[in-house]
Amino acid sequence: MNTTSDSKLPCSRYHRNAYRFIYEALQYTQKHLGRSMESDQEEVSAHISGPELLEGCKELGKKQFGMLATTVFRQWGIKATDDFGHLVYELIERGEMRKTDRDQLSDFFSVYSFSEEFDEKYEIDTSRAYH
Repeated sequence: MNTTSDSKLPCSRYHRNAYRFIYEALQYTQKHLGRSMESDQEEVSAHISGPELLEGCKELGKKQFGMLATTVFRQWGIKATDDFGHLVYELIERGEMRKTDRDQLSDFFSVYSFSEEFDEKYEIDTSRAYH
């Protein structure tokens, strides 16, 4: 998925912050995978697949919201990875993001469980705790 414009954030099925988050997650994922548009790569080489974007959503969600990620996402109307897909495809339909011929909405369906990833598997980083 590639973004064409961050300036317009639609208000629709999901909370406005969900749209902002998906743009942040896209940039985060591109940077993490070394496919940032800022690195003067061609648009095709900066492309992020649905599962890659979902992994970025998971990492960024944990980083920004910690154990509250599921709660925050639910407040935005995001209850499953399917919802991230619907959000992305809404942006694609509006011309705010692009996809390749290989991308499908189903790429986002049931990729991981929010309760499992954000609650059950959540680990608190104690590496900086004083002994």
